Parts: sequence; C-alpha cells; structure tokens
Amino acid sequence: MVKWNSTPDCCEWPGIACDDGGSGRVISLDLSSEGINGGLDDSSGLFSLQFLQNLNLSFNSFNTTLPARFANLTDLISLKLSNAGFIGQIPNDISKLTKLVSLDLSTNSFLGLKLEKPNLATLVQNLAQLEELILDGVNISAQGSDWGKALSSSLPNLKVLSMTNCFLSGPLDASLAELRSLSIIRLSDNNLSAPVPEFLANYPKLTALELSYCHLNGIFPQTVFQIPTLEILDLSFNKLLQGSFPEFHQNLSLQTLLLSNTNFSGIFPQTVFQIPTLEILDLSSNGLLQGSFPEFHQNLSLQTLLLGLTNFSGTLPQSIGNLEKLSRIELQFNHFTGTIPGSIANLTQLFYLDLSYNKFEGRIPSFRKSKNLTYVHLTRNNLTGEIPSGHWEGLLSLTHVGLGNNAFNGSIPSSLFAIPSMQWIQLRNNRFGGQIPEFPNYLNLSRNLLVDLERPLSLPGLTILDLHRNQLQGSIPVPPPSITYVDYSSNNFSSYIPPTIGNYLSFTAFFSLSNNHLTGAIPQSICNTYWLQVLDLSNNSLSGAIPSCLIEGTKTLRVLNLRRNNFDGFIPDKFPRSCVLKTLDLSGNNLQGKVPKSLANCTTLEVLDLGNNQINDSFPCLLKSISSFRVLVLRNNTFSGLIGCPGINGTWPRLQIVDLAFNHFRGKLPHIFLETWEGMMEGENRHLEYIKYELMIGVYYQDSMTVTVKGLELELVKILTVFISADFSNNNFEGPIPEVIGKFKALYVLNLSHNALTGRIPPSFGNLLQLESLDLSSNQLTGQIPLQLARLSFLSVLNLSYNRLEGPIPTGSQMQTFSADSFEGNQGLCGPPSNLVCSITSGSTFTRRSNQRKEFDWNFLSAELGYIFGLGIVILPLMFCKRWRTWYCTHVDRVIFRVFPQLDKRSNNLGRRAQRNRRRQ
Repeated sequence: MVKWNSTPDCCEWPGIACDDGGSGRVISLDLSSEGINGGLDDSSGLFSLQFLQNLNLSFNSFNTTLPARFANLTDLISLKLSNAGFIGQIPNDISKLTKLVSLDLSTNSFLGLKLEKPNLATLVQNLAQLEELILDGVNISAQGSDWGKALSSSLPNLKVLSMTNCFLSGPLDASLAELRSLSIIRLSDNNLSAPVPEFLANYPKLTALELSYCHLNGIFPQTVFQIPTLEILDLSFNKLLQGSFPEFHQNLSLQTLLLSNTNFSGIFPQTVFQIPTLEILDLSSNGLLQGSFPEFHQNLSLQTLLLGLTNFSGTLPQSIGNLEKLSRIELQFNHFTGTIPGSIANLTQLFYLDLSYNKFEGRIPSFRKSKNLTYVHLTRNNLTGEIPSGHWEGLLSLTHVGLGNNAFNGSIPSSLFAIPSMQWIQLRNNRFGGQIPEFPNYLNLSRNLLVDLERPLSLPGLTILDLHRNQLQGSIPVPPPSITYVDYSSNNFSSYIPPTIGNYLSFTAFFSLSNNHLTGAIPQSICNTYWLQVLDLSNNSLSGAIPSCLIEGTKTLRVLNLRRNNFDGFIPDKFPRSCVLKTLDLSGNNLQGKVPKSLANCTTLEVLDLGNNQINDSFPCLLKSISSFRVLVLRNNTFSGLIGCPGINGTWPRLQIVDLAFNHFRGKLPHIFLETWEGMMEGENRHLEYIKYELMIGVYYQDSMTVTVKGLELELVKILTVFISADFSNNNFEGPIPEVIGKFKALYVLNLSHNALTGRIPPSFGNLLQLESLDLSSNQLTGQIPLQLARLSFLSVLNLSYNRLEGPIPTGSQMQTFSADSFEGNQGLCGPPSNLVCSITSGSTFTRRSNQRKEFDWNFLSAELGYIFGLGIVILPLMFCKRWRTWYCTHVDRVIFRVFPQLDKRSNNLGRRAQRNRRRQ
C-alpha cells in the first residue's frame, strides 16, 4: 500500500494492528475497499500471519476462487470477505477455523459463492464459537429442515443470522427455536412459502426480523409485535401474508415497521403512532387495512410515514406539525378528508410529500420552511383556490410538483416555474388561466381554462408540453425547439397547420392536433421529422391528398391517425420495408382505390381502420401474414367478393374486433378461416388492459375507434383487450352460420343481420356466455329458436326479426324480457312476448291461435276473482305494516336463495361491490 511507507514500524500503518506485548505480531488487517484485484498467492505473505485474529478484505475485486489457505490462519476470530470478488465453491477448509466468532462471506455478484460440497452443515459443523454468520447472496439451495437443523445443532451461541437471497426453501424449522441468543434474523428474498411460526416471539433478545419477499402466507402471529427488544420488523412484499394488529404498549423499542404489500386487515391501532422510538412506518399497499390518525405529541422520532394504498380515513391532525423529524410522507390512494393542516409548513426536514388520490379540500399550505423539499404530489383531491407564488419561494431543491385534477383557479404561480431545479410540473384538469411562464422540462396544463398562448412559445428548454382539453384558439403555436412531446388536441385551434411546422419537430416523438377545427392540407414539412412515432391529426377538416413522403419517409412512425377529415385520392402505396406501424386509422375520409400492397410490409400492425371511405377492393388477403392484428375495420366501403384467402387455412390469431359491415361481400362465411381467430376464443382469459402504444414509461398513445354496439354507434376512447366484437352485417353472405362461431366464447357483440344466411341458429351459440348484443335479423334462418340461447344471462339486445323461424319462443328465460319487435316478421313464431299464442295438436306440433275469445269463461273469471281476493289479503297488511314487510322479505329471500343458490352468490357479490363503490365515492 502507498501509505505503508510512511514509517518503518508496520504496526503504525493504516489498516494494521499489533498485539500489546510489543512483539510486533500482526493481529488485525483491514484492507477493505482498497480496490485490490487479482488473486491471492504465497507471494502476498498474507497466509504467513500466523497470529492474525481479524481479517477484513471486503469490497475488493479478487475475481478468483476462495483460497483454501485461509485455514492456515487458525487464530482468526473474525473473517470478513463481503463482496471481495471471490467466486465458486466455498472450500471445506474454512470449517477448520474453530475460533471464529464472526464470518461474513456475503456477495452481490451473480457469479458469487456457493455451498454444495461442502454444504452448510459441513461448513458450520466445527464453528461452535460463531456468533455472527452472514452469507447473503451465497447459493445454498437447501430445504427448510436441512439448513435449520444444521444451524441449531452446530451454532448454539449464534446472535446474528443473515442469509438473504440464498435460494433457501421453507418452512422455518422448529429446531431454530433452540437458538435463544439470536438478536438479528435476516432471511429476505428466499422462497420460504410457509406461515410465520409462533416461536419467533420467544427470542428474548430479538432486535431485527427481516422476512421481505419470502412468499410467506397464513396468519402472522400478533405476539411478534409485542417483543420488547424488537427494533426492526420487515415483512414487506408478502402478498399472501395475512394478519391484524394487537394494541401496542409503550415500552417497545420499535424503530422500523415495514409491512407494505402484505395482506394485513382490520383497524390499525393508534398507539403505534405514539411509540417514541419509531422512526420508519411503512404499511403501504394493504388495501384492507383501516385506521385514522391520533394527535401527535412532540417527543416522537417518526421520520418516514408511508400509508399509500391502504384504507385509512379521517382527517390529518394539526398536531402532525409536532413531528419535527418527519422527512417523508406518503398517504396516496386513501380516504382522507378535511383540509391539509397548515402546521405541515413547520416540517423543516420534509423532502417528499405525496397526498394524492384522497379527498382533501380547501387551500394548500405554504411550503417555504421545507427547504429540502424535492417532491410534492397533491393530484386528485378536491383542493381549491388560488396558489400564491409565495408558497414556493426558496425551494431550490424542488424537482417534481403534481397539482392536477383539483379545482385550483387563478393565474399559474410564476415562482413555481422559476425554480432552477424543477423538472416536472403537472397542473392538468384545474381552472387555471393566464399566460404560461417559461419552463425548462415537463409541463402538463391539460384540462384547464387556458384561452390564449404567448406566441411564439418562449420555452426553449421544454421537452414535454401537454395542453390538450383547454379552450385555446386561433392558429397553431409553433412549438419550442428540442421538444419531444406535443399535445395540442381538443382545443379550438382553427386555420391551417403552419407550413414550416415540421422544421420544429426534428426531435419530436409525439405530435397531436386532433379534435380541433383545422383546415387545409398536411404540409410537406411534416416529412422532415426524423424521430416521429405518433402523429394524430384526427377529427379536423383537413383536405387534399395524404402526402406520400409522410408514409414513405418516416420509418419510425408507430401510430398514424388521420380519421374523420376530408382527405381524398388514393392511399399512398409507399409503406417502407422497415415499416413499424402499429396503428393506421384512415376512417371517415373520401379515400378511393385499393388497399396498398406495400401495407403488407407493416408486420407489426395491430389496428387497421379503413372504414367509411370509398375503397373498392377485394378482401385484403395481402395482409394475411400480419399475425399481430387485433382490430380490422373495413366498414361502409365497396369491398366485394369472398372473404378468406385461397391457399391458406386462416390468419390473424389475435384478432378481437372485426367489422366488415355495409360492403358487397358474398358467399359463405368460411369455417376454416374463422377457426384460426383464436383471439375471439381466448379473450376472456386476457388481462384487463387497453390497446396502447407506450412511447416511454408513463407516456403512451391510447388507441380508439368507433364501433356499432347494440344498434348504436359508440366511440371507444379506450379499446379493452377483452372487448370482442364481430360485425358482418349488410352484405350478401349466404349459407348456414358456421358452427365455429359458437367457439368465440369471449364475444360481446355479434351482428350477422341483413344478409342471405339460411339454416338454423346453431345451438352452440349457447356457449357465448359473455354475449350482450346478438343481431341475426333480415336473413332467411329457419327452425326453432335454440333453447341454449336462454343461457345467455348478459344478453341485453336481441334481434331475430324478419327470418323464417318457427315454433314457441323459449319460456321462463331471458327471451321473455325482450320486446315483440325482436321476433316480428317470423310467421311461424308463437308465444310471449309475441302476440300469437301456441297450441299443441295431436301430432305434438304447434299451431297459432288468436288471443281474442268470443265466449265468456265463467270458470276462468271465478279463478281470477279468487286470485285477486287472496292477493289482497296478503298484500294489504304488507303495505301498511313495516314489521310484516321486513319479516316477509327476509323469509321470501331465504326461500328464493335456496331454490337459486347462484342468485344468492351473485347478490352477495353485488353487495360487496356496492360497498366498495361507496368507499371509493
């Protein structure tokens, strides 16, 4: 070492200690964090130090196997090799160091140490003096009974046990209870997959218990919370671990309590907040855990308070200002009400504050005294009033401020924008007006009342600008240079797009002008963008031809949405070979011609909407190799011919929405082709999410489209991946309905109306249990309505009119809830809700007869009078006696639920859902 040449006496060198006898024997060597690399050989002289008692080589880079010659140092009491860079098998010779009291072989390296031969039992069998065993990151790969018994049988004096991320299995063996001296237990990041044993509460000196990320389950024993010496308890990220809290007495030593992402429930005791030694409290992501705050006295040590995503409610007391050491507060996604107490301004150590997604109201306090504040998030509350500029003065460390989704008004606070460290400001969905101050990075002022902008925008360093859903008007403001995200959508901008707009978008990935009043053509300069991934000009009055260079030159484009404009001419056949388009929406224009052949280059395409144009083409078999398709809309064009593609069995296995309505397709619906639409069959098993394109973390484009659902045109602002729809209506399809459609178990909407389909309604339609809308009207279908349709409990729209169906409409089922219009135009149908009743002839066939009667049936009249009289005896007392009504409803419900147990289950589910909704509200 460089410093070892300072004096001739090595006992005075840094990192070296000698015995007190003056013999010059080195007994301690500390070379930790010295940047040593390479191996250890005899030339180092290390293994000649026979009297060495303490050796620390931690945090170096030896990058070699652990030398067996460490066994020569037989006087070692402490051996620390944490993250020293040693790899491979731990040698058996380490077990010869019988005087060891502390052994640390922990590692963070993926290619670190392992214990196979010898295993853990062999390593510790002779180390009876050991008090500290730290093997974090060592690959031990042992079962619970094996490693537990190995420790309990060989290490009776063990005080510190740390084996995190060691590939250990559970459960915790009962033999571990014999290690009565244990004070620290760290076993996090192992797959214990077992309940927490009661014996952990019996360690008389336990100060730290860390079992995070261990897949624990069952009920956590309350007695562990009452260990008087316990300072750290970490059970976080054990989602199957359940429990509740006892009352906490005041003579506890608890400093850190981490229970985030577990499944604790019940009422959290307020006494925990009053533990004078408690410094860190993390209960976040326990959605069933309820509670409220007590009054806080001044002599508390609380520094970190994390209660996000629990079920706490009530108000935040003024006494929170007494917690002088509090530096981090996270209470997001709860049910707190009332005002944010002004005393929070006294928390001078505060650096992180998140009160978002609650029901706080009133004005926000000043934060001027919290000079260390870096993060403030108050989004989605009911906060009101103006925000004085003085609230933010002197906060030179502030980087993130979120005040969105409240009811703030007045001018935007200029002092907030003047903070030099500021990177992110989110003020969306308020009532701010006035001018936008200069700002360097992220700015979200969407959903406000901004009417006018300073032109040009003097925001030279801005990278993200979101102004959508304001009342901005006039011409489009030229965005600042170096911008990466621009959203001007849903305003009142008029006139045309500036001809040079593309010159300012050289580094832009997202550009949206949708839902304005723009006219004119798309300027050619838009093709000058090099990094553009999303271009949305939809819902304007733009006209002219789609520029070829837009499609040909932009090889990074993922989303192109030109829907609902007045574009005409042909779709440019210029899609590049490296096309990465995910969404192409050209619907609602005046486009003609055919589907471009080069579109087949876009093998990543998921959403294609060409609906409501004048395209005259055959079925787009040229797209048959695009396996990523989710949405195909060709609605209201002049497509013709057969559907399906000759020479192949099928395509598009992920397809979930198909709309071919109002075209001139003919022939049969091909069974083989439909068979491969697996997305129609598997949608019910998909995760509930939306079709979207994510540009960066937290920034994404949301796909949308128009679909016809239950006879109405609806705008799907977000397309759920579980929404499955098929519309083949208003074509010339003929022949029977393919049985394979009965496999589309995830269908919500099916429309085959206004074709020339024949044959029977397939009984397999009874498998479409998610179906909400079924339209088979205006065909030539025959036979009876299958009884299986009565199983479709979600069906709310049914139209079987104008076919050749016959026989009785199924009774006592969902069919009886539809109007007669759903069945009209079928001369052979009878029974309610139609006006024709059915009678049975001797041949077991049904005939129709009128409801009108020419004779008076006195027997029938007397039965009716008796029925009315009996009904009155029962009904009148129920109308005028509340106690009778309560008794009657309770007992009738009990009878009904016994007959229909599924109804009882659904009723309970709806009740629980209503309770959750009331909590959210």
